[in-house]
Amino acid sequence: MSAASTTTQAVGRSLWADARVRLLRNRAAMASLIFLGLMTIACLIGPYVTGHAFDRVYSDYVKVEASLAAHPAPEAIGPALDRVAARLRAKVDDFKVANDVATVTLIGIRPIDERSLALFERSDLFHAAKIVEKLDEGKKLVVSVPVERNYFFFGTDGNGRDLLTRTLIAGRVSLAIGLLATFVAITIGVTYGAVSGFFGGRVDVLMMRAVDVLYSLPFIFFVIMLVVFFGRNFVLMFLAVGAVEWLDMARIVRGQTLSLKRREFVQAAEVLGVPTSGILKRHIVPNTLGPVIVYTTLLVPRVILLESFLSFLGLGVQEPMTSWGVLISDGARNIQGATYMLVFPALFLTTTLFSLNFIGDGLRDALDPRDR
Repeated sequence: MSAASTTTQAVGRSLWADARVRLLRNRAAMASLIFLGLMTIACLIGPYVTGHAFDRVYSDYVKVEASLAAHPAPEAIGPALDRVAARLRAKVDDFKVANDVATVTLIGIRPIDERSLALFERSDLFHAAKIVEKLDEGKKLVVSVPVERNYFFFGTDGNGRDLLTRTLIAGRVSLAIGLLATFVAITIGVTYGAVSGFFGGRVDVLMMRAVDVLYSLPFIFFVIMLVVFFGRNFVLMFLAVGAVEWLDMARIVRGQTLSLKRREFVQAAEVLGVPTSGILKRHIVPNTLGPVIVYTTLLVPRVILLESFLSFLGLGVQEPMTSWGVLISDGARNIQGATYMLVFPALFLTTTLFSLNFIGDGLRDALDPRDR
C-alpha cells in the first residue's frame, strides 16, 4: 500500500452559483417568479381561449356584471324576442326554449318578409333563424332560433366588450412596455454610465452635468411634447419612458465603474494593450451586472406604473387597444355603477407589481457578496 495519501480538494462555488442557490431558497421570490410566469402565459394564450375578440362589441350586453353563469339568462330571452319581433313588424304569440333552441311563433298584420329574419342573427343573443312552418299566407310563422350562449367571467365594459379578454390583452401591452422600455433604459444607462465612469475627468463632468439637466426636465411636459410632435402611438411609450428612466441606471453604473477601473485586472488589461472598448465590454460591464439585474427587476414595475399613469391621463395607449392603465381609468369613471370594471384590472396590476418587487428583493439578497 502506498504511503502517499490521497487528498480531496474542496470544490468551491462561484458567486453566480451561490446566488442561484440563495435565490432558490427564497420562497417569496420563487413563488413570485412562478406567478409572474403563469401571468405571462395567461396574457399570451388567454385571449385565444376566452371566445371573445378584445374589440368585439356586444350591444345587448353592456355593463354586464361578472358571473360564472351563461348569458342570456332565461328571463332575458322573452324580452329579446319581443324586440326583434317589433323590428319585424310582428309580435311573439308564443315561444318555448329547449336545448338552447327557441321555437317562436310570430304573427303579423301583413305577410312577414322572410328576409327580415336575418335580424335574429344580428342580435347578440341568437343565431340564424330557420322557418319551421308557414301559416295564414305568411302572416304567421313558426321559426327555430338557436340561442347563442356567452360567458363573461369578468363582466363587460361600458361598450359591451368582454372585460376578461381586454384585461389579458392589456397585460400583454403593459408587460411589453415594461420589459422593452426597461431594456432601452438599461442599454442606454449602462453604456452611458460605463463610458462616463471609465474616462473620468472632464468627460465624466460633462456627461453627468447632462444627466443633471435631464433630471430637471418635468417628465409629464416631456411626454406632452412628444405627443404634440409625434402623435399618440405605441412606440412613443418606449421613447418617453426609456428616455427618462435610464438616468438612475447611468449613475449606478458610473459609481460601480469608478471603483472597478482601479482594480488590478483592469490595470493589467490596459498594460497589455487591450482597447478601451474591449475593457468596457469584457471587464467593466460584466462586473456591474449584479446591481444592474437587481435594478432591472425594480425598474420594470416602475415603468408599468408610469405607463398606467400616462394611460390614465389619456396620453398613453389609445382605443381599441388597451392597457391596465386604460382599464383602471375606465373603471374609475364607472366605480359607482360597475365596481368590477375597476377591481379586476387593478388586481392584475397590483399582483404583478408585488411579484416583480419580491423578485427584485430576492435577487438583491442573493447577489449581495456580503451574505456569502
